[in-house]
Amino acid sequence: MSLVKRTVRNALVAASAVAVLLSSTAAYSAEKVYRLKLAETWGANFPIFGDTTKTMAEIAEKMSNGRLQIRIDSANKHKAPLGVFDMVKAGQYDIGHSASYYWKGKVPNTLYFSTMPFGMVAAEQYAWFYHGGGMELMEKVYGPHNLLSFPGGNTGVQMGGWFQKEIKTTDDLKGLKIRIPGFAGEVLAKLGASPTNIAPGELYTALERRTIDALEWVGPGLDLRMGFHKIAPYYYTGWHEPATELQFLVNKQSWERLPADLQEILRVAMRLSAYDMYILNTHASAENWSTMKEEYPNIKVMNFPDDVMAAIRQANDELLEEQAKSDPLAKEILDSQAAYLKKAREWTLIADKAYLDSQAEQK
Repeated sequence: MSLVKRTVRNALVAASAVAVLLSSTAAYSAEKVYRLKLAETWGANFPIFGDTTKTMAEIAEKMSNGRLQIRIDSANKHKAPLGVFDMVKAGQYDIGHSASYYWKGKVPNTLYFSTMPFGMVAAEQYAWFYHGGGMELMEKVYGPHNLLSFPGGNTGVQMGGWFQKEIKTTDDLKGLKIRIPGFAGEVLAKLGASPTNIAPGELYTALERRTIDALEWVGPGLDLRMGFHKIAPYYYTGWHEPATELQFLVNKQSWERLPADLQEILRVAMRLSAYDMYILNTHASAENWSTMKEEYPNIKVMNFPDDVMAAIRQANDELLEEQAKSDPLAKEILDSQAAYLKKAREWTLIADKAYLDSQAEQK
């Protein structure tokens, strides 16, 4: 073959290769970009909770090579921190980030998927969600409302709250105006308290102005920044939220419009960011608890008296029984949680608690 023929042939081969490459690149760059809108209950740049949505969006965009992009609107933009359920259900937003128990007034059975008083700790609850039937039960509750719900980040055991006055007996609960959501609010109401739910951005002002007498928020990781220690000296340990799980709400039509690979990417991004929030909050609480002890030694960390806790536990059990009798789906959820707690707690006690007890005895 002459040099000219070889040159021509090589040029044709090269041109063909370039054409294939350009065609592939053009096809790839022309792949549809899916843009979703997310509404969160939290204000702009709210730590830990807000970090979770940003982390999720970043993971989804990177894993999809830019094909899945999520815009986050904080409460200061959409102006409805406790309206996320309705906005996502209606399709005004594709995704929401909030807490399931905020919707108990709309759909009572939603409250069981955040946390329950005297219930599972975080590891137990995650195991229940993913391996004990929790996700399937959550779908039964949210499916009829055009929604999918996914775990969206856990705080672990929350503190029992900031109180302006010491709680010495159950009489001190009567008439107590306290911000506390979920089933715990119903428990305290049964004992004479006046629970209310207030958006995060309004909590400090409500406590400062004595609109409420007490509030529970999360724990040191978030409470220090909120400044509650400046206006309420009593900081009680927790009972009401042993594994508070936030949620990602997804509009069903928005989900179904995504290709299968992007659905899986979104699923993984939500699950990974939820885990990241759990460890981030653990770190922040450790750091801030150290700061609080050193800089604010006048904070009075207290346990509720034994007789108060006994009354709270009794009220909780009575309400659970009432809920189970009045609603078959509520009974199914509560029975599932109780059975899984019994099974998982035996291992938690022989593993984590036994280890911690042994370390305490050695000090």
